[in-house]
Amino acid sequence: MRVNDQIRAREVRLVGPQGEQVGIVSIDKALQLAADVDMDLVEVAPTARPPVCKLMDYGKYKYESAQKARASRRNQQQTVIKEMKLRPKIDTHDYETKKGHIVRFLKAGDKVKITIMFRGREQSRPELGRRLLDKLAEEISDLGGVESAPKQDGRNMVMVVAPHRPKGDVKGGGRKGGRDRDGEEATAE
Repeated sequence: MRVNDQIRAREVRLVGPQGEQVGIVSIDKALQLAADVDMDLVEVAPTARPPVCKLMDYGKYKYESAQKARASRRNQQQTVIKEMKLRPKIDTHDYETKKGHIVRFLKAGDKVKITIMFRGREQSRPELGRRLLDKLAEEISDLGGVESAPKQDGRNMVMVVAPHRPKGDVKGGGRKGGRDRDGEEATAE
């Protein structure tokens, strides 16, 4: 560092509490101004020449930023992916049971990853798995659509099904049956 840089390093560009430019002042003067208005001196841009500092209430700033972060997390929607595993030579009753689980997941608003597992000689007949997945997709088409088409992935064939639901809908929807808050009979939709 040259002598001139050392002198400049002791100066900062100061921004006031409402965002107004105070100008380039020494660090001592900036600290004195912060003490006079009962605020903190926060370095905003340390790599700038000269560094930029702002007068602010740092505790209030941290609190407000935490509130904003909490509100943005609250507005996010968690995507849940359930998985159902099948075999190509599945019995009809087992197939219906697994299909019932998939229907329940889709009604709850969850995506479903359906995996067909091939073993041994079954690996040479991937069309059996594709036929099974196509049949399943057709049978549940009123509840959900195929998000990613069946793909062979080593010994497995994978398909993802997503529910038909507008983005504004919330899981668990309205009340069906029973009584509403006013004690009147709620109607089933």
